[in-house]
Amino acid sequence: MSDEAVTAETPEARLKRMAMRSWRRGTKEMDLILGPFADTHLAGLGTADLATYDVLLAENDQDLMAWILKQGKAPTAIAPLLDRIAAFAEDRLFPQT
Repeated sequence: MSDEAVTAETPEARLKRMAMRSWRRGTKEMDLILGPFADTHLAGLGTADLATYDVLLAENDQDLMAWILKQGKAPTAIAPLLDRIAAFAEDRLFPQT
């Protein structure tokens, strides 16, 4: 998506696009990690975190999965948000009893 198209997006359209992209990844595993995170947290993210999430959505699923599983070092710009996403997924998928 061009910079011009992104700036023309309404906030509602941007959240809808990002949520859809979170649920329709290349792998089912990333759908199940990013989709619920987006549903729960996307609307509450600040401007900077939304920009970071948009960058994160442009990454390929294999890299994202490796970074979330700590099998590789995530880019500094997205690492803090990836840590939040990983913690959310772990709590959701493997709740402490």
